[in-house]
Amino acid sequence: MSLTDRDLKVIWHPYTQMKTAAPPVPIVRGKGALLFDEHGNQYIDAVSSWWVNIHGHAHPYIAQKVSEQLHKLEHVIFAGFTHEGAIELAERLLKILPDNQQKVFYSDNGSTAVEVAIKMCLQYWHNKGEKRTKIIAFKNAYHGDTFGAMAVSGRSAFTAAFDQLLFEVEFIDLPDAANSSNLKSLISHLKAEAACFIFEPLVQGAGGMLMYEAGYLDELMMHCRNEGVLMIADEVFTGFGRTGKRFACNHVTEQPDIMCFSKGLTGGTMALGLTTCTQQIFDAFLSDDRLKTLFHGHSFTANPVACAAALASLDLFLQSATTENIEKITGMHRQFGEKIKDHPKVKTTRQTGTIFAMEWETGSDTSYFNSLRDTLYTYFLNAGIILRPLGNTLYILPPYCITNDQLTYIYAKIEQALNEI
Repeated sequence: MSLTDRDLKVIWHPYTQMKTAAPPVPIVRGKGALLFDEHGNQYIDAVSSWWVNIHGHAHPYIAQKVSEQLHKLEHVIFAGFTHEGAIELAERLLKILPDNQQKVFYSDNGSTAVEVAIKMCLQYWHNKGEKRTKIIAFKNAYHGDTFGAMAVSGRSAFTAAFDQLLFEVEFIDLPDAANSSNLKSLISHLKAEAACFIFEPLVQGAGGMLMYEAGYLDELMMHCRNEGVLMIADEVFTGFGRTGKRFACNHVTEQPDIMCFSKGLTGGTMALGLTTCTQQIFDAFLSDDRLKTLFHGHSFTANPVACAAALASLDLFLQSATTENIEKITGMHRQFGEKIKDHPKVKTTRQTGTIFAMEWETGSDTSYFNSLRDTLYTYFLNAGIILRPLGNTLYILPPYCITNDQLTYIYAKIEQALNEI
């Protein structure tokens, strides 16, 4: 029995309508930007396996460090105990994050990193004796699929079954020249009851790779700082080089109170999440009163093997070769965008760093459920490329190790699709 047949008997896949979806592709190994199925077919992973892989598949250096760790310590409870990997990872990350980030709280994925951040903000005000429970977020946001993360995400078909159970959030537009003043006024109006403002800096990933300018975000953040509104930067997607700088918050001068990370944190090797915060946030939980404790944790918090993978990934990330690859991808994306922007089937193109997106003109509004998605997905899969369109929005988000030839092939196939579909 093939892997596909075995899968269909027992597996329920994420974001998949199991009745109508095509059978899953059985992947047996990976190397660099390539994945290989059980029949020996190869695919360029142009979406970094849901945005997590930054150095390439089965990277030998990360594998070596993970193997070494498995022979020393696979896990230890992180309440009352600690280990070298968790300490070193926190120390090294804090050195390259904005200066105001002082403490690291570990979790196990992006959604839970966001959950921790939300709870930190809500309990911060509770511990200070102030009733601030309203959260401000951007429309079309996506922060995860657990309930708190889902609540601060934009209302959509994904949340429809749960909308009545989600807590109230004040959703605002992405900032631009036309609405900046109004957004600031709204935040001022809400400041007495606002626990925090949470945002995806510069790029809303699942919302359709929607992008906005750093300058307007900086203005909004400065206003929040002046009004005493705590800020959470969700860098689960944008962190570790995706926007062209180490972190998206490096594009702005004002800095958040809390930051969330996962995805590229371990180079795509395994699940790990973490939330960083300022000393001010941390100090609000320091008390002789045990009820002011942050009551949150996960069985696999700060897993030593995951920390080893993250440390190895960080070694690779900080190499000059990785910076050069990020700059190369950014430049190649820019040239490709210029080349196709006037094609009649290209509604719009946009780019931030290594993230390139284009909206395919279909004669109707852009939508996650646009039927063109399945056509494009299959077309590129047959060409040996994994591209997972968000409806009629096609995006490229490759591992940094992708070669010039591989990127050029992806661009050529997109141009071919524009002329054939």
